[in-house]
Amino acid sequence: MWTYKSEVLETSVKWFKDSASAGDLDHLDDLINSRANEGWEFVTHSYMPNVIATRSAILVTFRKEK
Repeated sequence: MWTYKSEVLETSVKWFKDSASAGDLDHLDDLINSRANEGWEFVTHSYMPNVIATRSAILVTFRKEK
């Protein structure tokens, strides 16, 4: 049995195509590594564009065995 945890990581600017900034990628890596140190396993991520705002977000999901 697994426990799942999802977090929203906001991007610094709206991404167009594959134009993620190095800072945004560093933040994503930091989040994944931080949760791994807490025993969470990275499962999946999804980019959530926001067509009206200047920022978007990434939904990141982790799991941990109960």
